[in-house]
Amino acid sequence: MSFPPGFLDEIRGRVPLAGIVGRRVKLTRRGREHSGLCPFHNEKTPSFTLNEDKGFYHCFGCGAHGDVIGFVMQTESLSFPEAVERLAGEAGLDVPRPTPEARAAAERQATLLEAMEAAAKWFEQQLSGATGAQARAYLDGRGLDPESISAFRLGFAPDRRGLMRGALNARGIDDRRLAETGLIKVPEDGGEPRDYFFNRIVFPIGDRRGRIIAFGGRALGDSPAKYLNSPDTPLFHKGRTLYNLARARLATHDTGELIVVEGYMDVIALAAAGFPAVVAPLGTAVTADQISELWRLNDEPVICLDGDAAGQRAGLRVAERALPLLRPGQSLRFATLPKGEDPDSLVRGAGPPMMRRVLKAARPLVELVWSMETVSGRFDTPERQAGLIQALDGRLRAIGDADVQKAYREALNQRFFDTFGFGAWGRPSRSAPDRGGRGRREPRYGPARGSFGFKGRPGKPGNKGFRRQGEGRERWASGTDAAAHQAPDLLLRRQEQVLLATLVNHPELIVEYAEHLAELILLSGALDRLFQAALEIGSREPDLDSDAMKCHLTEQGFAANLGEILHARVYVHGGFARPDGSLEDARTGILHILEGYRRQRAETETDMAGRDLAAAMAEGAESEDALAKLEAKQRQLKESDERWFELDPPDGVDT
Repeated sequence: MSFPPGFLDEIRGRVPLAGIVGRRVKLTRRGREHSGLCPFHNEKTPSFTLNEDKGFYHCFGCGAHGDVIGFVMQTESLSFPEAVERLAGEAGLDVPRPTPEARAAAERQATLLEAMEAAAKWFEQQLSGATGAQARAYLDGRGLDPESISAFRLGFAPDRRGLMRGALNARGIDDRRLAETGLIKVPEDGGEPRDYFFNRIVFPIGDRRGRIIAFGGRALGDSPAKYLNSPDTPLFHKGRTLYNLARARLATHDTGELIVVEGYMDVIALAAAGFPAVVAPLGTAVTADQISELWRLNDEPVICLDGDAAGQRAGLRVAERALPLLRPGQSLRFATLPKGEDPDSLVRGAGPPMMRRVLKAARPLVELVWSMETVSGRFDTPERQAGLIQALDGRLRAIGDADVQKAYREALNQRFFDTFGFGAWGRPSRSAPDRGGRGRREPRYGPARGSFGFKGRPGKPGNKGFRRQGEGRERWASGTDAAAHQAPDLLLRRQEQVLLATLVNHPELIVEYAEHLAELILLSGALDRLFQAALEIGSREPDLDSDAMKCHLTEQGFAANLGEILHARVYVHGGFARPDGSLEDARTGILHILEGYRRQRAETETDMAGRDLAAAMAEGAESEDALAKLEAKQRQLKESDERWFELDPPDGVDT
């Protein structure tokens, strides 16, 4: 009795090997592997291991080896068909019968896979040939080396309709198979079939075993669809497939991590930079099926989000979709890239170490749940706090597993207590450690907002918003636990570069805003030294032009720093800083930046005053002074907000 290969793969995918083996062997988990005493021979020291990612077990003592089907056959003395039927019942699958139809379906799948492989080879040939010159130039401009192009089997569909169809027809692959695989489109009016991909760089999409089942295409010319994927076919279902899945399955076992990014180029760039365990959905939001597939590879994949608003919204959608699926030991983490960066641009512009810092700073799902309900609101009244409790409770009810839901309730209750001084659902079961002498734990959530420092009163060690760097100088880093959450540092550096580029290209502004600029301390030590030198030169020689300023700074040893700040990628984040920009635009940009820093400082000081008031009330201490301080800070914040929103942001500035 034979079974379709796809059916056997479905069984192996649905039935956990560790679950079946664990019924007979006491397993100990070690990373992504399990070990125990071999059930096939007597032993006192464990030599039996199994690997869920690769789907097999092996005994180093007796040599027993196999997959979940083989294990059931050996331990229960079943034939192959009997073991398949037994496991199909556990997986909730109907066993296909060896009918002529089933055999025909298996043969059909094989012929479709052959067609896809032939198409992939043809696309590769076109990329390497004369017709692929433009595509090769594009890939070279994106930083793809020949090794990456070859490893991911990139190809090119020329801008000649029918060329691919004719080539594959000549190899014996008829239009029926081409249409079934989505390689051609057959018009409903019976007209001439057309190639599905043309004038596009082609990215082959594989299944879990690496067999090509679809393609993605990136347009080179004008097209309403920049990226285009194969339609759903008997081989390919977009919502169940992940790009680079087969390679990532092997890599995640070795690296212990799994990264989820947005697109093909992000995957290829990270793989080339030393992050091979990386996958991407196919142009859609991550689906429940894809989340389940991720958990088959890694218990806690990292969802890598672009730092813009769209990336944040995508993260919230993934979180909402994951909550009902959570199980003990399985979750997601969320890494946020600096604004304006994607994984491809970040790893090429700032290097793999910066990407590693972003991944290291990834936040657990529970923190994203908290941020969902707290990032955009104020909770300074009992009614608003009650509304927050209600919203959090709704998120908790979405979690299907009772144990996970209980753990989330405790974690969110602790965060609520940390923020407001009392628990949302009673006092937390664990006490908050003493921080800064006030007996409360500072929360570690929320995006970093600040970019520059202000000279002023030093912060207490436990206060949110202060970070000590360099030679004991206090640096303002208004945001979350900046020492532990350094992923946004590239964005902060970009903003510092914009300020410096503006002053170097328009040095007359140094004198005009000397009093306000003198208050600033940049977070980057190297850029701060350049900043202080520029302020000194500008104040000493107020009539200096840009070229003279650059000469002075170069003579003082800042040539490399000037090359960093006077760069096109900096001007993307602040167009007013360009040397050919008008002085009026540069002045508006400086005003906008300075007012933004005042607003950030006022916001953080208001937040700190609110925490002081909450702590005083929770401890039963006198709270009049704390309340007066909070009200004063709220007035300052309101005034700062009014000034901020009255300003018209200059073109290109990050707000």
